[in-house]
Amino acid sequence: MRFRIASLAAFLFMSPAGLVHAEDPVADARAVISAQISALINDDADKAYSLASPGIRSLYPDKTVFFAMVRDNYEAVYQAGTYAFGRSKLVGGGEVVLQEVMITAKEGKDWTAIYDMRLMDDGSYKVNGVRMIRNTASQGI
Repeated sequence: MRFRIASLAAFLFMSPAGLVHAEDPVADARAVISAQISALINDDADKAYSLASPGIRSLYPDKTVFFAMVRDNYEAVYQAGTYAFGRSKLVGGGEVVLQEVMITAKEGKDWTAIYDMRLMDDGSYKVNGVRMIRNTASQGI
């Protein structure tokens, strides 16, 4: 027991204060993206808004305004028919994950969405922005 406490104390002492890393940044970011797409499809404004970064939430401080913005400007994501994850790019060791998502909207149009995912102090990822590209082929990150 003393060894475990000493090991934990040594680890905490040697780790930079406040530095949090995701265990698997890509998998964690993809899980958040999936959860937000599901929330949007199901008209769950509370859940979709909870997955937005503090920066996005400061631009849209009300979940209703946020949800209306997504519905009006990101229809392919809001009403995604099917989607699949493409390439990922880690920036700064995982503080930022850029994730490509290929989406076929319900009306049949194909889109590529590039999600900007930010690592929060608690180790979770939040959506910090989405860039939509209307096409059928990947444009890269």
